[in-house]
Amino acid sequence: MRREDIVQAYFSYIDCLNCQDWSNLHRYVAEDVSYNGKVVGLAGYRSMLIGDFEAIPDLSFKVSRFSCDPPVIACILDFDCTPEGLLFGVPVNGKRVQFTENVFYEFKDGRILNVWSVIDKAAVCAQV
Repeated sequence: MRREDIVQAYFSYIDCLNCQDWSNLHRYVAEDVSYNGKVVGLAGYRSMLIGDFEAIPDLSFKVSRFSCDPPVIACILDFDCTPEGLLFGVPVNGKRVQFTENVFYEFKDGRILNVWSVIDKAAVCAQV
């Protein structure tokens, strides 16, 4: 894939997440996708994302920093949201929190095959 194609696919993926358009997630994510080294498959990845939106009704993925070196995209995502109950094991219980996620995506055949994610849980803990 060309760099331009990967960039376009990635931002379309982010739009798909923010619209919660789960019926089209397969256009951007491979059937055998892995998350942090574990194969979760498309169904597992979709379930994880749906669970995130259930726990955080106002969840929105905002790209703040971005770099593409095909076939990999490196990104910092910013979140400003109001989770219900627990977030990463921390009792947030409706308090507004801000945190970042550092994430790498590896593309193959036009779709995300591997995702490596580190979320700033310490930022959440510091705010509650």
